[in-house]
Amino acid sequence: MPTTTTPLVRNTDDAERRWFYGGGLHSWLVRESDVGDGFLLFEDTVDPGKRTPLHTHPAADEMFYLLDGSMLLHIDGVEHEVRTGGVAVIPRGVPHAFLAQAEGARMLCLHTPGGGEDFYRTASEPAVPGEPAVAVDFDRIQQAAASTGSMTIVGPPPF
Repeated sequence: MPTTTTPLVRNTDDAERRWFYGGGLHSWLVRESDVGDGFLLFEDTVDPGKRTPLHTHPAADEMFYLLDGSMLLHIDGVEHEVRTGGVAVIPRGVPHAFLAQAEGARMLCLHTPGGGEDFYRTASEPAVPGEPAVAVDFDRIQQAAASTGSMTIVGPPPF
């Protein structure tokens, strides 16, 4: 099992930022390479109406902590509303999807153990200040999922 052996301090302003082709801006607070593959932690800022396809992470548990906004979270056939300050934990292999509500959402996303960074890198582009966000491209998401194995799309958005 990977263990973290090197201390790390990183402020949000110093985080690597990437436009995700699934919609949203990722600010990578802790990359797998920073901590010996123990986990991946990023802030995700999404616009109202952003939705994900139904998917699983075969080798990592995923946790969302909602900093602002609200979202509907579909986990294994059951729909939940998560509001500011709420948390959701999705075990590896469990089908899930989310839909950002009218005000959008800003959340911390944790994958443990690490292993998803390759998917997110393949499915994103560096965010350059002053340049617009990339357009949502689910074909690119599907290709990244297939090539990395870090995510499996199991169906369309259930919303």
